[in-house]
Amino acid sequence: MTKKRTSRVVTAESVNARAKSDPPEARIASKELYKGKIFTLDRDTVRFPDETVAEMDIIRHPGASAIVPFLSDPEGENPQLLLLRQYRYAAGGYIYEVPAGRLDGDESPADCAIRELKEETGCTAETMKPLFTMFTTPGFTDEKIHVFMATGLSHGETAREADEFADVVIMPLAEALELIRVGEIMDAKTALSILYVAGFRTGN
Repeated sequence: MTKKRTSRVVTAESVNARAKSDPPEARIASKELYKGKIFTLDRDTVRFPDETVAEMDIIRHPGASAIVPFLSDPEGENPQLLLLRQYRYAAGGYIYEVPAGRLDGDESPADCAIRELKEETGCTAETMKPLFTMFTTPGFTDEKIHVFMATGLSHGETAREADEFADVVIMPLAEALELIRVGEIMDAKTALSILYVAGFRTGN
């Protein structure tokens, strides 16, 4: 039987008061199990904070950028967004998403955001502002998504990959927030990115 651990309950003040230092090296060894075109699967031997050692399967991902594109002034009343209604096999059909894509080689997150916005919506942005960086599912992958806000859009032609099937949808921010509330927008990066801009970057 696996021994259950009891979580400590602490205050935010006590956490912030701790001396900030680099975390100890946790990975003792690593073995590559699979290498695909999008990610690599490794089996790591890991030392945990209590000095116990175990094996974990970890998906290594190069990271990605996501963009919240505003078609109108984000400080205006109920500004308009551009979203994708995109077919995702793993999700079982079409879902709403903000434009996003993985980093290519040594590409910077900002360059990736500019490229993905153009490829997926056909638009270029006058301004591309960094917002925040998120882990997607830190229980088993190191993937990070760097989120940007795009304004001052100019329209052009899309350049999607052969396996990408999507419509570009113009949607008022209030409608997007309602779709999050009722569970129609289920993609985590999309929901969090829209909630972030609504809470911190717009006049709403």
